[in-house]
Amino acid sequence: MINATKKWIFLKVSGATLVPLMIWFILNFITIYDQSYFVVMNFFTNPLSKFLFSLFIINAYFFSALSISEVFEDYIKNDKIKNVANRLLYLSAVVIPLITIILVTRL
Repeated sequence: MINATKKWIFLKVSGATLVPLMIWFILNFITIYDQSYFVVMNFFTNPLSKFLFSLFIINAYFFSALSISEVFEDYIKNDKIKNVANRLLYLSAVVIPLITIILVTRL
């Protein structure tokens, strides 16, 4: 399979799975927005919430990295700059969710 086809499939699948996770997160965020510290901590210490939030963060960064890399492919003509930009993008798409998940699981 061609790399462009794989990217397109991954974009569609990650976008489709991001929608229900985003709805779940927004609905829960609305309920805990004006609550006390203990209510928010209770939400993030719940194992199901930790798992779904982790999936949400991973999926969101995966989707954004794939989307932004397509912009790099289309608008950056210099191959060296494009490769460096893509590598930095993918590195941040791995490191930032990993740090976030580690910090949330420590709660």
